[in-house]
Amino acid sequence: MTHTHILKLSVGTESVEDLLEWQASQQHRWPKGCAVHVTRMWPKREAEVLNGGSIYWVIKGVILCRQRIIGLESVDGSDGISRCAIVLDQEVIRTEAAPRRAFQGWRYLDPKDAPGDLAKGRVAEEALPPALAQALAEIGLR
Repeated sequence: MTHTHILKLSVGTESVEDLLEWQASQQHRWPKGCAVHVTRMWPKREAEVLNGGSIYWVIKGVILCRQRIIGLESVDGSDGISRCAIVLDQEVIRTEAAPRRAFQGWRYLDPKDAPGDLAKGRVAEEALPPALAQALAEIGLR
């Protein structure tokens, strides 16, 4: 069986560090060792997403990182509407910068179109400003 990824905008996030800080501030609400993102729509390609898929985060118009998807759970909102909780591995893996236009909700991302992971040693490096990362990606240098 093949796998697929999910592409999602990280709304209100300025950097990977912002995403990390926000997730750390929410840990008390989630299962130990996991992060959770709740979305309205349940993936129709659930089996492919759960077969090695990741959520790729678009930050300020650029894919900059991903988290491995480890589960999908149904959750009911305070409004009584059932939603999909995407359960994520706590590790955030930085990726090569890849520009993406804004969109609503989430999209599937074919593995062949997913940016590569940065080398482990680059995780500790200071991130480039998003505009610079996008400019480099657009000319094929990053």
